[in-house]
Amino acid sequence: MFLSGPSEKRTIQKASGPLEPLHCIGLSCAALVASGGITGCAKASVLSLAAGLLLGGLASLGAHQLSQYPRNIWVFLAISGTLNGIIGMRFHHSGWIRPVGLILGASLLMVTKLGISVLNRPCQ
Repeated sequence: MFLSGPSEKRTIQKASGPLEPLHCIGLSCAALVASGGITGCAKASVLSLAAGLLLGGLASLGAHQLSQYPRNIWVFLAISGTLNGIIGMRFHHSGWIRPVGLILGASLLMVTKLGISVLNRPCQ
């Protein structure tokens, strides 16, 4: 076992700053959207599968962008806002709690968290 002496100092850095949890939540939201598309394909149509995989892929792209560049939240905010509009209309017409209501709740959570992070950002 090797012990480091007092002359060796180790520095621990944060992964991506204060927005670190947002990309984890974003990837979870993207997985939920993609799984909702797969569920929709089993129940309704292939169009649900295509839309779920497309929007889930775009959401994962936005979450990846957020993990690489924590200040660039606009891609993910646009995707989450679009998802809110589409899924909100589907929830209003169908009234289904699962999977539409779950995806709508996750998407609303993401838009809220991103909006709060924009408002808490220091002015430059």
